[in-house]
Amino acid sequence: MATNGAYCVYILENRAGRFYLGSTNDIARRVVEHNSPDEMGRRFTSKHGPWSLVWWECHPSRSAAMRREQQIKQMKSARWIRRGLLGREEGQW
Repeated sequence: MATNGAYCVYILENRAGRFYLGSTNDIARRVVEHNSPDEMGRRFTSKHGPWSLVWWECHPSRSAAMRREQQIKQMKSARWIRRGLLGREEGQW
């Protein structure tokens, strides 16, 4: 998935319905990295995968993407992510 130089905020979801939120200028590469085993076994995503990309939003700059990422993280609610961003009701995952 090419982002043409834009920075994107993305959400990954695992089979248990847990979310991981990040930002990058190369979503496809990041999804592969999150699903790759970590040699040290410390990364949250390597322990709790596999992950699927369920949402993304692109911004013209890295700083804009990081501001949006922080805004979403401040919500601290999987319910808000499901309803507000993904348009799902409880149990639809």
